[in-house]
Amino acid sequence: MNTCSIENWSLLADLYELTMAQGYYFHKRNLNVVFEMFYRQQPFGGGYAVFAGLETLSQVLLNLHFDDADLSYLSTLKLFKPEFIRYLSRFRFTGDVYSVEEGEIVFPKEPLIRVHANIIEAQFIESILLNIINFQTLIATKAARMSNAAQGTAIMEFGLRRAQGFDGALSATRAAYIGGAAVTSNLLGGKMFNIPVAGTMAHSWVMAFDSQYDAFEKYAALYPEHTVLLVDTYDTLAKGVPQAIRVLKKLKKAGFPHSGIRIDSGDLEYLSKRARTLLDKAHLQETKIYASNELDEHIVEQLIQKKHQ
Repeated sequence: MNTCSIENWSLLADLYELTMAQGYYFHKRNLNVVFEMFYRQQPFGGGYAVFAGLETLSQVLLNLHFDDADLSYLSTLKLFKPEFIRYLSRFRFTGDVYSVEEGEIVFPKEPLIRVHANIIEAQFIESILLNIINFQTLIATKAARMSNAAQGTAIMEFGLRRAQGFDGALSATRAAYIGGAAVTSNLLGGKMFNIPVAGTMAHSWVMAFDSQYDAFEKYAALYPEHTVLLVDTYDTLAKGVPQAIRVLKKLKKAGFPHSGIRIDSGDLEYLSKRARTLLDKAHLQETKIYASNELDEHIVEQLIQKKHQ
């Protein structure tokens, strides 16, 4: 996996990390210590977690320093003495980090990361370590649960628009890929982490043309090798699928049989089964059906068990 360039995140820390660090500094208590990270309960009521975030954390630690703007800001807080500010101007993380591998299955109460460092360094990186590892491990675990529930059917990470800011979206894209997502919709995440990208069409595309058929035909003409038609804008079975079939039959005749439709609302099990019947009757057995919209591992498992199409 390609990596992104991590900017200096020295101030992504809780204030008390630095106030304690100053106390250790002036009271000469900068002891050599060992900090361990572990968790107590499995997320989502499951039986395992998928560890993720180590590469991001490593880059952050390698770039950790306080620049002039950081030091100027800290001085305005009226908490830190000039001598400690000068100490921070030379601050680098010099400790050792031992960790399980990314993508490894992990369990409660076992050490995931062990930090060997002096207590100022170990204390200071606590918040950022927990932020990175907790979030990416949570997302990787969710992706793994959904991938397992899909029983070999590929899943796509499509969470950019609902993620906690752009940084959360990038971390989630990365972690979901580690957990088992095959592709992402996130272009920046695809570029930064060398993850395959994929997408279909928007409801607004369908509504922008005079007819649903016209929208489908124009899209297929642009992307004949990557045609996936969104069929639920108006009425999935009465309008969407029949209009898509007209276009997909033309594509197949032109030598592009491996197309698809996407259903983004309603009873996904019922609609996918009915759509499959209609597609098969039209001799479009190669056409795949994609489901989206608030899927989780429980919905995916239900669809698989009930043999959705």
